[in-house]
Amino acid sequence: MTEEIERKKENTAVKLLPWVTATAMFIQSLDGTILNTSLPSIARDMNYQATQMHSVIITYTLTLALFIPLSGWLSDKFGTRTMFMIAVSLFVTGSFFCALSYNLVTFNLARVVQAIGASMMVPIARLAILYQYPKSELLKTMNFITVFGLLGMVVGPSLGGFLSDNFSWHWIFLVNVPIGLIGISLAYKIMPNFKHAVGRFDFRGLIYFSMALILITTLLETISTGFTHRTIIFACLFFAGLFAVFYYIHYKKTTKPIIDLRLLNINTLKVGLSGSLITRLGIGGLPLLLPLMLQTGFGYSASISGLLLLPSALANVGVKPFVIRIIKTLGYRTVLISNTVLLGLVLVVLGFVERDTPIIYYIILMVFYGAFTSIQMSAMNTITLADLDEDTASGGNTMLVITQQLSVSFGISVSSLILSFYSSDVFNIGLSGAFHYTFISLAIITIISSLTFTKLSKNAGEGYTK
Repeated sequence: MTEEIERKKENTAVKLLPWVTATAMFIQSLDGTILNTSLPSIARDMNYQATQMHSVIITYTLTLALFIPLSGWLSDKFGTRTMFMIAVSLFVTGSFFCALSYNLVTFNLARVVQAIGASMMVPIARLAILYQYPKSELLKTMNFITVFGLLGMVVGPSLGGFLSDNFSWHWIFLVNVPIGLIGISLAYKIMPNFKHAVGRFDFRGLIYFSMALILITTLLETISTGFTHRTIIFACLFFAGLFAVFYYIHYKKTTKPIIDLRLLNINTLKVGLSGSLITRLGIGGLPLLLPLMLQTGFGYSASISGLLLLPSALANVGVKPFVIRIIKTLGYRTVLISNTVLLGLVLVVLGFVERDTPIIYYIILMVFYGAFTSIQMSAMNTITLADLDEDTASGGNTMLVITQQLSVSFGISVSSLILSFYSSDVFNIGLSGAFHYTFISLAIITIISSLTFTKLSKNAGEGYTK
């Protein structure tokens, strides 16, 4: 009788485990988007210029870059449940102190604590999923939890604006507290405490790898704000490359490196990571470029240009139930190649819109963009993890998180650089023309990136689609 009760409890825990990960995905994506619309309100309240608040974003991003490589080792050493609960606790604590901040120093310190939690929260939750479920169920499970990440992105901007306008900006952080406490409670009751043998902590490897990551992230963040001082850019590139070389030399001599580059011998992991990075160079800048073009180029209001991104987000969520069927029918290789080209074609069409283009055309384009992006992200993320086993899951998962973090910054930085290039006096094509050429250039990058997925075999990811 006791064994039967325990078995029922275990089955319930297995069924509910994706909800723990979904909670982590939701609050992390919510936090990533809810702040942007509220920064002007926070700046006014703290007596700063809105432009001075960018340090809050950079501090958060750099802390993520420093601590993400730690997540896999810590979870394997101390257990997925233990470290997930610690991660969410840090995130909730950081959120609470963000709400109590009274100047930029205290705000940045609170964001550091919040980012330490965020750097481990989703990677560890996803790692527990990889350890718990057989490959045949992973596509469905990963697709389910991704929806909640997208919901956070949909809700974030409008919720941030609503809370700031009707209550105060403090609530954009306080809203994380009850959701985080629910996540901790669920994890305590449901999440297995998976542990795996780890070697001695690779402190030197962490320093080398994290310094390279921090310098690249700093470079991307500063370029995306329009900073183009050549000496500093080349200095960041040089030292990032130097630390990368140091890490490679160290990795070759180390049995258990913090990031095991030998995992790149797994073809699906290598193609998934490189494809994810290159594809986002093209599509990652659209959420920045479209509102900017509509406001500065075509004279739309901020509210209308912001709302035009909503159909994309809703389509992103709406197409999720069909993603599994699409991938099972066509296979990963076909889906990723064709879908990447379709995303490129959407960007091509955006390169020809004019000031008098009816809004309905933007809505249709955003629906297509959202649907194709949803399929792309689900397919890329799951094929990356397709051939990992218990020995390689932790390292591969960490590499995926790092690539995702970098690709977001890469996408924004590349689109900003291309727009600046076409906006220069060299071309003399006007602001609208600069946006048109930028979208067409990003479309070309996206379509070319589809070649990356030709390196997948026709039966790649078969274990996921059975």
